[in-house]
Amino acid sequence: MAEFLKLKKSNCKNCYKCIRHCPVKSIKFSGNQAHIVGNECILCGQCFVVCPQNAKEIADETERVKVFINSGAPVIASVAPSFIANYDGVGFTELKAALKKLGFADAEETAIGATIVKREYERLLEEEHRDVLISSCCHSVNLLIQKYFPGCLPYLADVLSPMQAHCRDIKRRCPEAKTVFIGPCVAKKDEADHYAGITDAVLTYEELTEWFAEAGIVPEKRLDESNESLARFFPTTGGILKTMREKMRPDYTYLAIDGTENCKAALRDIEDGKIHKCFIEMSACVGSCIGGPVMEKYHRMPVRDYMAVSDYAGKKDFDVAQPDFLSLRKNLEYIERDNLKPSETEIRDALRRMGKLKPEDELNCGSCGYNTCREKAAAIIEGKAEVSMCLPFLKERAENFSDTIINNTPNGIVVLNEDYEVQQINRAAMKLMNIQRESDVMGEPIVRILDPKPFMDVQRTGKTLRDSKAYLAEYDKYVEQTIVFDKEYKALICIMRDVTEEEEQKQKKEDLSRQTVETADRVVDKQMRIVQEIASLLGETAAETKIALTKLKESMTDE
Repeated sequence: MAEFLKLKKSNCKNCYKCIRHCPVKSIKFSGNQAHIVGNECILCGQCFVVCPQNAKEIADETERVKVFINSGAPVIASVAPSFIANYDGVGFTELKAALKKLGFADAEETAIGATIVKREYERLLEEEHRDVLISSCCHSVNLLIQKYFPGCLPYLADVLSPMQAHCRDIKRRCPEAKTVFIGPCVAKKDEADHYAGITDAVLTYEELTEWFAEAGIVPEKRLDESNESLARFFPTTGGILKTMREKMRPDYTYLAIDGTENCKAALRDIEDGKIHKCFIEMSACVGSCIGGPVMEKYHRMPVRDYMAVSDYAGKKDFDVAQPDFLSLRKNLEYIERDNLKPSETEIRDALRRMGKLKPEDELNCGSCGYNTCREKAAAIIEGKAEVSMCLPFLKERAENFSDTIINNTPNGIVVLNEDYEVQQINRAAMKLMNIQRESDVMGEPIVRILDPKPFMDVQRTGKTLRDSKAYLAEYDKYVEQTIVFDKEYKALICIMRDVTEEEEQKQKKEDLSRQTVETADRVVDKQMRIVQEIASLLGETAAETKIALTKLKESMTDE
């Protein structure tokens, strides 16, 4: 498969929105980037539509068409009937005139091809009596069946799409012509590339609009009237059924299904043999082609778009010569994907790495983009996903990491909200304040266990209180407090270091010093009396001795 849907690597922000919306999970994440897995992609374009960073881009074929035009060959546009919903108020006559200004030799409506295709569907139902028949107009549905539901391939109409039928009809009438399909679908680029020689290039409405702007061309808003345009209903849900003859097979059920998930559900039932005698019109896009990924309005006006198509559609078929049914045959083969099914052991190992040790750990929250944790585990084994894509896993790992630090630090930690209520308390703080259970204080006012004034001062001033010593009389503890106010989370965080032992050692040292001084005082007094007695006997003055002893006392006091 050529790379028609690509990724702008610099824009990917790892939001996983594309994988959440991808109906077949054909996106892998590696090196912090999303990558489209080509052989699994059905080109529905949902990743292009939902990407908030515009990281997905569609291959532009404008230059290729310009080369065709400059070559001198007649280039004829096949314009999808959804154009009336994309270009408000612009009829086909005016759009054709604008295309001719760009250099196109002519332009026709793809609805001509749709008329051919719906007649072939009618023939298949009337003449071949197929049990179940699935329309093959939508290339994304075709790829879905070819890659994921091969058991339904016998029921898929082996008929050209309206784009192909029309382009082949153009080349029948003008063999030297180059055909260019213009529509709202990225998958058509792949269809044109895979079935070479029918459609030479595909432009999206976005590419055409940009080309008009570059050339300074503004299509005039004027609707033409034509009664031969019933097939213009094709781009709407149930549009094929609207164009077909009613009750061709009275015993048949006729229904239209849009949206990939609905199509998948129906295909599962068909594979299981639960559906019979049924014609199913299938569209990958919700609302069918008017909800296409490259409609410039991005699915935002489904009712208005349907009304635009309905109002513009006519009452009868185009007058087209129906080709031989063999010339409308299309080979729709099984497309193999490189997907070896992981073993149960591998899945369990991947689940273990995601922290999913028990079935109840598998939340299936879908934040990673996969429907179940087992799907995610399989994607990890296939190299399409990373363990870190699991939000509960990351949250739990972060919480466990922070809890490990908080609960194993020797410092007491208490967290309060703005109302001074306890929101978190660690083991060290509980031990410091003789609290038996965390639940005893959680949600309670801090005044129950600590003086609230320091907390109120820090919140009021916004200034952090650092290493402030305090005596907790109720607990007979000395602590150094640091109180921080987190303005972003509106939380007060108190970190307490127990310095009771240090204070007790300091107190013991002070008591020892005081006792030493008191002992020295008694010694000095006693020695003074002795000295005085000796001095009186010797007839000497005791002044010098007194001074010396006094200095000794002062020096001991200083210590």
